[in-house]
Amino acid sequence: MNKTIQHIVVLGGGSAGWLSAGLLAAEHPDKKITLIESANIAISGVGEGTWPSMRNTLKRIGIKEVDFLRHCDASFKQGSKFINWRNLTAGENYYHPFMTPSGYLDTDLHAYWQQHAASQKYADAVNMQSFVCQAALAPKQLNTPEYAAVTNYGYHLDAGKFATFLNQHCVNNLGVEHIIDDVTSVHNDLDGYIEYLQTSHHGNLCADLFIDCSGSHARLIGEHYNTPLMTQDHILFNNSAIAAHLPYTKQQQDIASATLSTAQQFGWIWDIGLPSRRGIGYTYSSQYCDEQTAIDTLKQYAAKSIGHDAAAQLQTRTLHFTPGYRAQFWVKNCLAIGMSQGFIEPLEASALAMVELSLNMLSEQMPQSREHMALLATRFNSRFNYRWQRVIDFLKLHYVLSERNDSPYWQDIKAPSSAPTRLKELLNLWQYQTPSRFDLIENEEVFPSASYQYVLYGMGFKTQIANSNNAFNNPEVGQYFYQHNRKKIAKYLHGLPSNRALLNQLLSNKADT
Repeated sequence: MNKTIQHIVVLGGGSAGWLSAGLLAAEHPDKKITLIESANIAISGVGEGTWPSMRNTLKRIGIKEVDFLRHCDASFKQGSKFINWRNLTAGENYYHPFMTPSGYLDTDLHAYWQQHAASQKYADAVNMQSFVCQAALAPKQLNTPEYAAVTNYGYHLDAGKFATFLNQHCVNNLGVEHIIDDVTSVHNDLDGYIEYLQTSHHGNLCADLFIDCSGSHARLIGEHYNTPLMTQDHILFNNSAIAAHLPYTKQQQDIASATLSTAQQFGWIWDIGLPSRRGIGYTYSSQYCDEQTAIDTLKQYAAKSIGHDAAAQLQTRTLHFTPGYRAQFWVKNCLAIGMSQGFIEPLEASALAMVELSLNMLSEQMPQSREHMALLATRFNSRFNYRWQRVIDFLKLHYVLSERNDSPYWQDIKAPSSAPTRLKELLNLWQYQTPSRFDLIENEEVFPSASYQYVLYGMGFKTQIANSNNAFNNPEVGQYFYQHNRKKIAKYLHGLPSNRALLNQLLSNKADT
């Protein structure tokens, strides 16, 4: 039980595998890190959105931001824009920006908004970032240091290029051993810990800790340890996606500063802007919609911007997934990270964020021995069971608040009977008070209370205004932050370059390293 952790094997490439290998190699140089992946298994990613946390992750791995932007066809993302989620009214939309409203912890901004600025959308009244996104502006200026921000931001990126870039960095700069081979069998020791992976051409691969990044195959946590997948399709119905690459119609066309999420009859379409192209996809439920109808819907969406002839020629890719998460994520000396740990759906881009949260906990609390590992595994399993449940709550929030009634899909997915009990209890509470830090008490919540407010009030949810005039409901403080936000809107719209202009400047001014 006192065996020390000297060798870590990561099974599977892709974003999750190479992020795992890179962060562990960068922060634990005393340990040997090996990544093994099969040449016969394709990367599942078709295009990814990240949260702002990715900036810190890349910095910790030792990657320069401009190199990442160049090699991963990446652009800046400042949040998400939701279109026709509330209803089918033309022009109906709201933003969930990455920035927390100024004064959020100082006063009840919702109360001031309702009483003095209710004609404006909530995000517009309390935050200037929705205006920055609407203008397709960048989150900083050319002279802003790398990874620093004027407005909070993450990225849109090409998942395949991201995995390749991380691969090269990990192998060339961090000393990660890379093996391309198939795992034919998995063998335990007498205590039930994985002793080695048997491979086709590299013999037995022994290690002290195994990171399962084998995607939905879940080769170790699922197939080997038979850890069940806790399916969530009774809450969130989407289980399929049709993806495509969309060309820009103009060479220097604006790059969207937010993920565009447009609700459809049987799901929703994502639309992300990269420097070289757009990535679009229709996430839907096969219970309500067949594949050809989904393809036709996606092409109809594309035709609005590139024309019917070009849309008809689009090459699409179909993906299937089962929304859910593992009953346990860390079993013995096997830790699942990425899709092997769980996946719900692409909404709000939580997949890579959960990878980062998993790696943070592992790297900062690296087990010293098997006895220590068993204690950490119990804590990890408890923490991430909570986190997956909160992801489900937050994603479901987008659906249960909808007024749409145009298909059986929307009638069923917004039904209160399909919502988790905890979410229903919070929605009852939020009729009387706004979401706050008292509702979400973990020190690293996946989605903070400010995010819940953006969605709730973007979707038209009503919270009663308290009659009490207490310190947290002071209209003078609310007015100060409201006016402060008005001034910042004009300043930022004038001072920030466009998303494309900044990317052009960064990539032309910096040479490869």
